[in-house]
Amino acid sequence: MGKKTPLFEAHKKLGAKIVDFAGFDMPLQYSGITKEHTWVRTHAGLFDVSHMGEIEIRGPEALEFVSYVTSNDPATLDVFQVQYSAFPTPRGTIVDDLLVYRLEDYFLLVVNASNIEKDYSWLLENRFKGVDIVNVSDEVAELALQGPLSEQVLQPLVDVDLSKLKYYRAVRGKVTGKDALISRTGYTGEDGFEIYLSPRDVEDVFYKLLEDERVKPAGLGARDTLRLEMGYCLYGNDIDETTNLLEAGLGWITKLNKEKFIGKEALIRIKTEGIKRRRVGFEAKEPRDIPRHGYKINFDGKEVGTVTSGTFSPSLKRGIGMGYVPPDAAKPGMTIQVDIRGKLADMEIVKLPFYRSGSLKRS
Repeated sequence: MGKKTPLFEAHKKLGAKIVDFAGFDMPLQYSGITKEHTWVRTHAGLFDVSHMGEIEIRGPEALEFVSYVTSNDPATLDVFQVQYSAFPTPRGTIVDDLLVYRLEDYFLLVVNASNIEKDYSWLLENRFKGVDIVNVSDEVAELALQGPLSEQVLQPLVDVDLSKLKYYRAVRGKVTGKDALISRTGYTGEDGFEIYLSPRDVEDVFYKLLEDERVKPAGLGARDTLRLEMGYCLYGNDIDETTNLLEAGLGWITKLNKEKFIGKEALIRIKTEGIKRRRVGFEAKEPRDIPRHGYKINFDGKEVGTVTSGTFSPSLKRGIGMGYVPPDAAKPGMTIQVDIRGKLADMEIVKLPFYRSGSLKRS
């Protein structure tokens, strides 16, 4: 048995199918992946993401340290602003991707569940004087309310004006009277909120949100199909310590003009020499051909890569996938083949995201 979030018993009561994910017993689905996916795209879905890791960076050198260990530039953040970033290795590859929250007088780093211990050790290895690094993962529970109706659902339960909360901003407030950090962030391509709470409060808030008929619980299965429709990376599939930030299409979170950060020299060299492969998205030309993780990608009669993420898209009603291909196979409109159990299925390279009709407003 794996670790359990504070909502484990609630998931069982709701009839969730439980699976192991990153060492946690987590809900894969309740009513079905496609139903939950569609509900998030049209109403509001509620995810337990308490398995995610949270690490606080405090002290007089906190900003300089976060800038040194991450690829993006935290100096550009206002207090209560959030940033997508990554921990690069000295080779320019990826220890993890994460969210950086600049709070009142410290930084909160939200990392992937599978990498909590690895990330914490990485930060300690690279620690500066004047920096305190505290892994608070066990003291924080997290909910993600995602979908076009999220603001309408959440507003009556909180004491802050959510209409004033912009994308990738956060605020402290009370949800059903419980202290929380609320951010307008998510992993679905829909408008929504991530709510950080004490583990002792999360069950009350979870059940209170589910009292609204516009809200249904959603599991990891829908979380995966939703994020893939948006072309968002999943650590361990699409990015890892063998993929560099530039080939992964994450140049936009890689600030090479920063004075000093881990991997800077390697990334400048990679950029100068030219990227050898690119992460791309592709759609099946025959809707029922479904690329899956690990399937081989062919181009021009040769094997050139593997599918890193693939699924049947509930929104687009066809197979979609991502993977790494040589630059000469990476242009939108080109055709590659994916080997689906011995059948070479035609796939068209497309510009990400696959799904463009979400409620997310990036203002």
